[in-house]
Amino acid sequence: MVRVRGAGGGRVSIAGVACYRPGNRPHLYYQLRVHRRRKGEPRGFTWQDYRDLIITTHHNVSAPLIWCWDNLNIHLAPELADFAAENKEWLRIYRLPAYAPDLNPAEGIWSLLKRAMANFAAADQAGLVRIIKRKLKKIQYRPHLIDGCLAATGLRIEPW
Repeated sequence: MVRVRGAGGGRVSIAGVACYRPGNRPHLYYQLRVHRRRKGEPRGFTWQDYRDLIITTHHNVSAPLIWCWDNLNIHLAPELADFAAENKEWLRIYRLPAYAPDLNPAEGIWSLLKRAMANFAAADQAGLVRIIKRKLKKIQYRPHLIDGCLAATGLRIEPW
């Protein structure tokens, strides 16, 4: 989450997934949610947003998914568990241990993003969204960076 100070305030939330397959280049898929402090507007991602990210990733990868995520409260939503149960032929969800961000390759992506944005100042929320999208696109086109985020966890992807 990146907060915007000044006129209008608000924040930009990002949900993303790093995808790895043995012998293929890694991929990064993400979604942004812009909160403009309007009445009734959701402040962050809902379980439906995460479901949509899973479905989009599945369509783009065209393969079964093993989905690992942390214990963010919305990840534990019963609706997501029901969705996983309904789609168990192509989706497996595993939870990372609590307080173990060092096992999550996505945390490395967010670290890269924050470092890339360190010398930029956005005048408004739209400018911040442009900077975030530009920096994430640069990460997407540098598969060695995404591979490095997995290597930093100490985890390995092995073919079945």
